[in-house]
Amino acid sequence: MAAMLVAPFVAIYGLVFIYPTIRLFMISFTDAPLIGRGSFVGLENYARLWGERRFNVALWNTAYFVLLTVVPGTFTAFAIALGINRLQGRLQAFVLALFFLPYILPVSVVYLIWDWTLNFQFGIAMYLFDILGISRVPVFKSTSWFMPAVAFITIWWTAGFSILLFLAGLRAIPAEIYEAAALDNASTWATFRRITWPLMWPITALVLTIQLILQMKIFDQVYLFSTGGRPNDNLVLVYYVFQRAFQSDQGGRAAAAAVVLFIIVIGVSVINFQLTRLSKGGAR
Repeated sequence: MAAMLVAPFVAIYGLVFIYPTIRLFMISFTDAPLIGRGSFVGLENYARLWGERRFNVALWNTAYFVLLTVVPGTFTAFAIALGINRLQGRLQAFVLALFFLPYILPVSVVYLIWDWTLNFQFGIAMYLFDILGISRVPVFKSTSWFMPAVAFITIWWTAGFSILLFLAGLRAIPAEIYEAAALDNASTWATFRRITWPLMWPITALVLTIQLILQMKIFDQVYLFSTGGRPNDNLVLVYYVFQRAFQSDQGGRAAAAAVVLFIIVIGVSVINFQLTRLSKGGAR
């Protein structure tokens, strides 16, 4: 009976995840185009990746983007959640809605909003630069400004979900613990360090892991904001796979890059999980 109940899920999971993953690994050892068969080339696709400048740029940009977004975005959301948790009633609901609203926007709308805001010629931000006496900057056409700008936009766009997770964790902490701390005349910092932070660490570890996986697969924002700029300098790993597969018709090399990204995501996620477990044990 149990096998019959589990069988549909196992079948669907195998069809939409296991089989495509196996095929991805198989194609990565061939010189196949995007559509069609190819001949077996062994590890040639993998060997060519490490000597290619565009792949190295994509690998570095992905790591740089993760560095700019994962930890800053997580702790920004935590700080906002702490502030919202102190509010009450309709005001709390209104402020939470303001922070969550960007999360439900499609990436195309996010692109239009920020392209309009940071446009070199007529963007609102550029008029503020003029008032402050700062030279205008073509943000999305400058290699040094591009990744920090997209990272800031990504944090603004995705923080709402993390804020909800942190709020759920904060509301799960029994009020009696804080009342006992208040009776002991514990300071705000001591209460946070000894009560809030240890009890919120599992949620923080979860948000860090989710953000790490999501930001390593960054593509949409980079693709859209690179329009009319220097896309080869702003490459990330998924963008590199897209170029190889859909623009160069090199399915085998695209599959090899996708396998490398898959292994990196799995490896980094496992390491992050182990580090968060060790940190939790140390906090105790």
